[in-house]
Amino acid sequence: MDKLNEIFKNRKVIFSKLGDFGFIKSKTLYKYSKTLSESGFEMTVTINKSGMVSAKVVEPDIGEYTLHLTDSAGSFVGKVREEYEQILTDIAESCFEPDVFKAEQTKRLTEYVREKYRRELEFLWDKFEGNAVWRRGDTNKWFAAVLTVSRRKLGLNSDEIVEIIDLRLPPEEMAALVDGKRYFGGWHMNKKHWYTIILDGSVEFEELCRRIDVSYSLAVK
Repeated sequence: MDKLNEIFKNRKVIFSKLGDFGFIKSKTLYKYSKTLSESGFEMTVTINKSGMVSAKVVEPDIGEYTLHLTDSAGSFVGKVREEYEQILTDIAESCFEPDVFKAEQTKRLTEYVREKYRRELEFLWDKFEGNAVWRRGDTNKWFAAVLTVSRRKLGLNSDEIVEIIDLRLPPEEMAALVDGKRYFGGWHMNKKHWYTIILDGSVEFEELCRRIDVSYSLAVK
């Protein structure tokens, strides 16, 4: 995998943030240009309306420069490569968000939490990119975790990989809720305080939102 694709893997552009970074919008794409400080070369990054990223480096009066895309050694090439990759990384971190989860309910819940609580999913584990958490900004406590597991790990007779959400609930309400069909004991969590829902439509979206609200209210200590 080339470096550009590696940097933007599993990321989705937030178009509203491109202007603040310095991108100029045209009819068909967004364009950002910068002169590389070490070489004087001109680097251009373009993002089309589908979110696809491309980048090139041009050497004045000569044309496109590509040695930084190869394994060529040498301090000059290394400096061009380092600055090129740093600019792409800055764009990815400033103007993109993780795009790991694919379930429709996960995407809708991401928007719900963003709009209501101004919180973003946090991907805390490099080795487990399919796992993330939401936590309150004031207490720093988790109020939900979104994970990727097989149904079998939840006690179901299937190896299908699904996206799930872990939520908080008062212990005295747990036994009445967990049924092994729609609500499960908290996956990788303390089952006294957490339970799990598969984000496959088995629980209505409005109910999910209500349960996130409850979980958020409990993430205070």
